[in-house]
Amino acid sequence: MSRYIIPHSFKVSTEMREQQKGHKGAVVWCTGLSGAGKSTIVNELDFQLNSRGIHTYVLDGDNVRAGLNSDLGFSACDREENIRRIGEVARLCADAGLLILTAFISPYRKDRDKARALLPEGRFIEVYVKCALDKAEARDPKGLYKKARAGEIEQFTGVNDPYEEPLHPEIVIDTVKMNVENAVQTVIVYLQNSSII
Repeated sequence: MSRYIIPHSFKVSTEMREQQKGHKGAVVWCTGLSGAGKSTIVNELDFQLNSRGIHTYVLDGDNVRAGLNSDLGFSACDREENIRRIGEVARLCADAGLLILTAFISPYRKDRDKARALLPEGRFIEVYVKCALDKAEARDPKGLYKKARAGEIEQFTGVNDPYEEPLHPEIVIDTVKMNVENAVQTVIVYLQNSSII
């Protein structure tokens, strides 16, 4: 950071924003292979929480890459920058008292750990949306695995680029064994038990 950048302090605190909203600001970070079910779970979670009056916002991989991160590719360096930017945006939104729901492959542990480090203890909830590669590839809702296997996509996670499973996620959801409704309830119960909502 430049020595000439001095963050400003504001009168309205995070606590004041949370009191106004009636819940804490936090980040639910869903990570997993393409086709694991991250976006499906986050979409339903967003709907369920919104119907309860929780102030949420979804940051989804394709949506963010279509705008904010449209200048980035899929090299290891670009993936790192993609997650860095998303982590910073998520931190700002959580500071505003929002409950941020993310759906990103975010394949590298160190990048997810950096995103976690941006938030106060207990405000980053890593959700490992677990799905065996063969099952995710069988689903292939966007046809990306097929293209990667045909050599049309380079650096595709799970095929020719690694995915590093979380070591200590707050929640593990195996989408081969658990349906969307149960997955969403698992996250909601965790948020309630952690006094986020």
